[in-house]
Amino acid sequence: MNLQTNIHAWEESKEIVARLVKENILNKLDSYLKKFDKEDTKIIVDIKIEKNKKELFNWKLQITINSVKNPFVYEREDYKKLDDLVNNLFEHFKEELAKK
Repeated sequence: MNLQTNIHAWEESKEIVARLVKENILNKLDSYLKKFDKEDTKIIVDIKIEKNKKELFNWKLQITINSVKNPFVYEREDYKKLDDLVNNLFEHFKEELAKK
């Protein structure tokens, strides 16, 4: 399995977001992603986080798996805590993987 992560965020948060993404994929989603664990599987995680005028976070997560027809897309606005935001969006992804 080939995992590619693209993080679009302000510079100070990129390292934190990268760590949280890695923790979620390797620790929380590892058993859910096993069904895609083939040599030719490519997973692209594209996450975009911005601060809005209220100093809260807006985010969009898109996860593309080349063996799955449609990408998984999640969006939310006005989130207060960055770590909760990242963990929450991966929780949505995990729930959808569990259904497949």
